[in-house]
Amino acid sequence: MSIRIGIYGYGNLGRGVECAVHQNPDMELVAVFTRRAPESVRILTEGVPVLHADDVLSMKDKIDVMILCGGSATDLPVQTPALAKHFNVIDSFDTHANIPAHFERVNDAASASGKTAIISVGWDPGMFSLNRLYAQSILAEGETYTFWGRGVSQGHSDAIRRIEGVLDAKQYTVPVPEALSAVRNGENPTLTTREKHTRECFVVAEEGADLARIEREIKTMPNYFADYDTTVHFISMDELREKHGGIPHGGCVIRSGKTGIAKEHRHVIEYSLKLDSNPEFTASVLTAYARAAYRLHNEGAVGCKTVLDVPPAYLSPKSAEALRKELL
Repeated sequence: MSIRIGIYGYGNLGRGVECAVHQNPDMELVAVFTRRAPESVRILTEGVPVLHADDVLSMKDKIDVMILCGGSATDLPVQTPALAKHFNVIDSFDTHANIPAHFERVNDAASASGKTAIISVGWDPGMFSLNRLYAQSILAEGETYTFWGRGVSQGHSDAIRRIEGVLDAKQYTVPVPEALSAVRNGENPTLTTREKHTRECFVVAEEGADLARIEREIKTMPNYFADYDTTVHFISMDELREKHGGIPHGGCVIRSGKTGIAKEHRHVIEYSLKLDSNPEFTASVLTAYARAAYRLHNEGAVGCKTVLDVPPAYLSPKSAEALRKELL
């Protein structure tokens, strides 16, 4: 029996989930939900209905896992708890500072309804979170560093687009080269947030918009830009489409540590990603964890989980026997 998947939100991430479902033969897409007029949305899968988001409960008994594809700024804080009252859900909530509060809200909703939720699924938070956990557990003496980019952050770009007077925007996260080099050399530097990354924004504003206000709102936005050196470029829509049409990203988690009684041996663990399409990779992680949510729910697990709580084998369509034979 296939795992029946619903997609809630059909932007770049939603389209990525649709593609990922196609690559997983134990899954089938049964519905896409949008806040737009459904008849205006064209999806890639023939025969799958596109429904308005307000009609989501009409599919309550026909979806095993709902994958939420909204933004972290304003969508997921509301949508995930609301939908966890009726569906097993997965989201990619990525505002790190607010994850504990988001977890509590979703956990309350999913626990009350007997559903299973997994939040903050993606590559960071997500795969990078796992690698931070593994590296810190293995090298107890050391320092952990995370670098993102150079790449487009979907969440930060979305946050800019929510500002009044902004038509579209792309935001690039850029590692500071000197900081990255020092970490890879095992120097274990003490780095502030501002010393590790810069942020570069390319913004298309409405005609007559107050550019100074928009720039000020971007640079002072808490959890997104306030702690970084941020550069804002105002450009035309044509230039944005021509020069910033892709959505690449990537980054690395580095743990630099020492072992031995005298701490005489130095080790560096590095996990890195180079992504041609940030949303399609994130969607692939979401889809794998949808399988895990389905399995956990069938075993009776309820409430909210994160990637730190999910057994790795639950991500794979292969049996435990096959995994032991092929991967150990």
